[in-house]
Amino acid sequence: MTTGAEANRRADLVLLLRAAHVGPSVAVTTITALLALAHDLSPAEGAVVTGAVFAGQLTIGWGNDLLDVHRDREVGRADKPLANGDLTPSFVLRWLIVAAVVCVALSMLAGWRSGLTHLALLVAFGHLYNVHLKATAWSWLPYAVAFGSLPAVVSLAGSPSRWPPAWMVGTAAALGVAAHFLNTLLDFEDDAATGVQGLPHRLGAVPSRVIATALLVLASAVAVLGPADAPTVWGWTALAVVVALAAVALFADGRTPFNAAVAIALVDVALLAVVAG
Repeated sequence: MTTGAEANRRADLVLLLRAAHVGPSVAVTTITALLALAHDLSPAEGAVVTGAVFAGQLTIGWGNDLLDVHRDREVGRADKPLANGDLTPSFVLRWLIVAAVVCVALSMLAGWRSGLTHLALLVAFGHLYNVHLKATAWSWLPYAVAFGSLPAVVSLAGSPSRWPPAWMVGTAAALGVAAHFLNTLLDFEDDAATGVQGLPHRLGAVPSRVIATALLVLASAVAVLGPADAPTVWGWTALAVVVALAAVALFADGRTPFNAAVAIALVDVALLAVVAG
């Protein structure tokens, strides 16, 4: 039998996950887990580095909503637990501090090379985006640095510790910048109403969609053609699927282009994980 206190704790957990942007957080964590498998990390190594990345993503998500609470209230974001009053800033801040401690501990447990790379290039740049770069023409840079460093966070946690190949870093960075453009498209009107002018806002919705699609195709091509071995049949097939989806993303109407671009991103993630192995 569930008590009232237990029900409240579960409700708070759901609200906390929503405030942490759980979708993107889980997506980045899943990519980390797939890369850990591809790099043949031991179960313990894979669990530690994946846990570190998830904790870091929680701090970035909570930090974002804490900083944006007044903007979210201005545009009536009822889906935001901090903006609508379901959560208090002090409550979320306490959990952010807990997640930050866990993130640092797990990052260092993954090895100092992996840990410093994670904290300095992924977590720090995520918070730099929240604090300042989000509203500038450099809004894309944290995504390029953070996503581009993710393969290194994983490979440096292995035994032996090693740097990932350049093509893998380039694929991840292109995927990250494309994710920034795609994610921004969903909040164009709200951001404009509150004065946020990142690079996608300055370029406009249509150019941003074109750039995101081009970057996703580029990421796919680098993932297939970058490794030293000749592309396999499935690699060429994946690239053909990406090109077809890119045509849909560029020329379809409504929400279909966004969905097609997301499908390309999923193909890119699969390519990154499979080819890495």
